Amino acid sequence: MKPKVAIIGAGISGLTTAYYMRDAADCVIFESQDEPGGTMRSSREQGYVMEWGPNGFLTNKPYTLELVRDLGCEERLLRSSDSARKRYVFSAGRLHRLPEKPLEFFLSDLLSLPGRLRVLAEPFAPAAPPGRDESVAEFASRRLGKEAMQKLIEPMAAGVFAGNADELSLQSCFPRIRELETLYGGLVKALFALRKKKPEVSAAPGGALTSFDTGVQALIEVLAARLSGNLRLNTRVETIERREGRYAIQGEAFDSVVVAAPAHAAGRMLRGLDAGLAEDLDRIPYAPIAVVALGFDANAFQRPLDGFGFLVPRQEGRRILGALWDSSVFPGRSPQGKALIRVMVGGARQPELARLREKELVALVREELKITMGLSAEPELSRVFFQERGIPQYLVGHSRLLERLEKRLAAYPGLRLNSNAYRGVSLNDCCRESQLTARRLFSI
Repeated sequence: MKPKVAIIGAGISGLTTAYYMRDAADCVIFESQDEPGGTMRSSREQGYVMEWGPNGFLTNKPYTLELVRDLGCEERLLRSSDSARKRYVFSAGRLHRLPEKPLEFFLSDLLSLPGRLRVLAEPFAPAAPPGRDESVAEFASRRLGKEAMQKLIEPMAAGVFAGNADELSLQSCFPRIRELETLYGGLVKALFALRKKKPEVSAAPGGALTSFDTGVQALIEVLAARLSGNLRLNTRVETIERREGRYAIQGEAFDSVVVAAPAHAAGRMLRGLDAGLAEDLDRIPYAPIAVVALGFDANAFQRPLDGFGFLVPRQEGRRILGALWDSSVFPGRSPQGKALIRVMVGGARQPELARLREKELVALVREELKITMGLSAEPELSRVFFQERGIPQYLVGHSRLLERLEKRLAAYPGLRLNSNAYRGVSLNDCCRESQLTARRLFSI
């Protein structure tokens, strides 16, 4: 007889975990909403495909591709256009293309000449303080200088986590960067060493950005169809109890439980079981985020949308984090002759702006696009997707918090935490952690 497992949460982490353990266990997936997917949703309207959250994944890591191949839905994959590699930063009143190669960087005027020279001195920067969990801003200032931190690294942190670089942990948010410094003694040395192995290596994110033909929700739909007999929608789990060596949920007994809900929800469910565990889960904050999707006639733009989009450094004092030019990134995201832009508002930088009413948000974004892109046209479509607890924040000390969680979980065999609140927020990270969770429970 197979062990019985409760999976709480039918987002990408919960569904993927259930899929990987489908042959080893009898799973029941509890989901409080009326449909699975969490923030991995794609709204399709008037020929536009508008993502609520992530718009794809990078193929430089294998985890999502492995899941897609195992599901047999590779024909649904949609590769981004070549122009998606072009990324911009709004600085000093205009958009600057982010250079991808060393020579392009030193010819770019995104940084001042002293700022570029400071980056050139990166190989001579002091080593990381031993045993210290540096913030992203501390690391970037130490190795690259204050200007590069403000114009390059801080916007990146805001683009990925909607967070503040001076609060986010480098080790937890960008472990690869810390690894490169440890292995090669610096970022410039790492770049040249990697280019010797692979001449095509650049400073831009590796791999091809990839999505699905009808948006990222397509992956959720395929997973949910495979697991439809295991899904219980509109079922909110209030508490998880331990009784006679098993776990009691909704009056049922389970051998194992995977809490694939956000950290704050996991804390609420586990408070009666272990108050200390719940308190640590409550210490993981989330940043509110509003995504404003706007559809335009393609002739409305003063310049071609020839890239992924742009980010805005905090020092610019603008009211948006950045914009994604979705219809230029993936074909079919807008009708012929139209263009789709998604603008990110709020985050840890300006949380109050994310909570504005829909009309106020659309007006704010239109004003900001006029300043950053010279775009004054009236959109033919506007939609706002708001998440009060949108993106978990891996603050300085996050790794120590995870260590405490693991120690407490050791007292509860078969109890696992698996969501984007712990070890990565990307789609690849969620697929990796879900595969590991299934493997650790059942040696799959």
